[in-house]
Amino acid sequence: MKKQDKHIIKSIFFLVVAVFSIPSQAKDKPNILWITHEDLSPIYGCYGDEYAHTPNIDKLAESSIRFLNAYSNAPICAPARSTLITGMYATSLGTQHLRSEIPVPENMKILPEVLREAGYYTSNNVKTDYNFSHEGRWDESSNKAHWRNRPEGKPFFSVFNFMITHESRINRFNPEDTKSLNLHHNPDNAQLPPFLPDSPRMKEIWAHSYDLLSVFDLEVKNLLEQLKEDGLYENTIIFIFSDHGTGLPGYKRWLNNAGLQVPFILHVPDKFKKWAQNLSAPVTDRKVGFVDFAPTVISLAGAKVPDMMEGRNFLGRESKPKKYIFGYRDRADDCYEMSRSVTDGRYLYVRHFMPQLPYFQEALIFSAQMRGSYEEIQRLKWLGQLSEPTQALFRAKPVEALFDLQTDPFEQNNLIANPEYTSKIDELKNQLFTWMLDYHDTGLLNEGEYMLQAKNSSKSVYETIRQYSKPEFRKILESAHLTGKINKSEELVPYLQDKENAVRYWALVAADAFDGDLEPILPLLKNLLEDDSYSVAIMAAEILVKRYSDPVALQKFEQFLKIDNEPVVLQAAISLRRTGNKAAALIPLIENEIMPKFRGDVWGRYKNWSYPMFIGMALDQTMINCGKFVQVR
Repeated sequence: MKKQDKHIIKSIFFLVVAVFSIPSQAKDKPNILWITHEDLSPIYGCYGDEYAHTPNIDKLAESSIRFLNAYSNAPICAPARSTLITGMYATSLGTQHLRSEIPVPENMKILPEVLREAGYYTSNNVKTDYNFSHEGRWDESSNKAHWRNRPEGKPFFSVFNFMITHESRINRFNPEDTKSLNLHHNPDNAQLPPFLPDSPRMKEIWAHSYDLLSVFDLEVKNLLEQLKEDGLYENTIIFIFSDHGTGLPGYKRWLNNAGLQVPFILHVPDKFKKWAQNLSAPVTDRKVGFVDFAPTVISLAGAKVPDMMEGRNFLGRESKPKKYIFGYRDRADDCYEMSRSVTDGRYLYVRHFMPQLPYFQEALIFSAQMRGSYEEIQRLKWLGQLSEPTQALFRAKPVEALFDLQTDPFEQNNLIANPEYTSKIDELKNQLFTWMLDYHDTGLLNEGEYMLQAKNSSKSVYETIRQYSKPEFRKILESAHLTGKINKSEELVPYLQDKENAVRYWALVAADAFDGDLEPILPLLKNLLEDDSYSVAIMAAEILVKRYSDPVALQKFEQFLKIDNEPVVLQAAISLRRTGNKAAALIPLIENEIMPKFRGDVWGRYKNWSYPMFIGMALDQTMINCGKFVQVR
């Protein structure tokens, strides 16, 4: 054979390999479809729930991969969706609070941007809720967005999110929502978890949530039929999942397995199965979190995963199983929270950094005005008919919790004090705290604090938090660990006098959680009313009003509420709400001067869905606490 012929044959060989071996070549690029829905736990029929009626999802699952250990990293929508679309922990970006407007790094590219550069058409129908602007990041993001709008022959990444299962739908009964169903779930057959009251009304709500799931199942059928009509079914990798746990108390907003675990069905057509060789259908126990979805999709598209992304591709021979999944819960609506979790799939460890705040706070979002499940629980509470597991939702949270999800799936038995589990607790605790430090958990700074720092430095929150040295950040975490751990208030003195704002702030949170004597630090608390940090001064004022009815501290709230910075005003409004009826002297100011700034058409009352809404909700509840009638919805 001539040397020239050998070169030709060799060139043809490498060309064939290039065309057929990797997905980055145009010929082999899969279409990728996300079919997502709101607010439901793993209750599809294919997950063994005999009460569910999901024939279309179940049929698809027979030829797909069902994940037993799939988790949202947050138990509420905005931080969950921020994590999904960025491939980054929301706590790294500062996007972990429910509905905020966070400055993000200019060089950050989210999933659809990376795919567009890789030659994909990207469409989103329709929810974003990322806590930062999505403008210009999709080819199309609207209620008309569809893969059918793409240029011919172009591969697509399309997202369809269905609101039908959202908590707002679960907690109301609109006949229009379920008119497509021939069969409805019988409430008499509903099996409720122990933390929900076993009342006829709650069973109706539970049954209705399953009806809404059945409606979603029909939407899945419709989209699959459209794929087949277009001749695209065998060329499309399909993800079906929920954004977090069910939209009922004890699930959504709760940083436990019930709030974090989601259903996830992955359908990989035969021609693409080589890229999922590490998984065996029809079921896998591999642990995946939302932070891993974007890197996985980018890898399927044959594109390079941005260095900034923190998740891990979970498909393919080179993919290494994750040992731990991390979770976070921060402000939701006008309720502050700071809890972190880690699970190894069987055991879940939770650290509550604000344990004094119950999940069921004295706030509008949990009131009878919200109707549905919250209205029912409040009604039964008033009648004195709540069972112990439901009553626990109103009490302070444990500082730490460990649950064995295998023997205690409803998370009712906290093992944290059981010496048999000391080794497991230490393992998970160390993993969690290392993760918080490694990823610069922005939750260690008050929301208003890091927003002010970012504004003053003209940087993103992500960049701002990384200006702290490792020792500085470790000192802040050490201060946060004081909550629930001190034996006398004098232990807080060096932290209350520390030069770092966040250290002083967390020492005050620890003081707020301490039910012992605060007299030894009372002079310090009063001095901190004049602190240069708003987050510190507001927290000091809250403690002084709650514990001592301090008139000077109460008057400081007038100053805080007039600050021209919405995240700071939100902290002030939330702190004032938590003082109960001791805020009475400020009601005229709230009614006549503060609230008009935040009025608008959302719920017929608030300016928009971000900070003004939550400031308004906190101040409305403050007025209710002081005897004013307020009709919100």
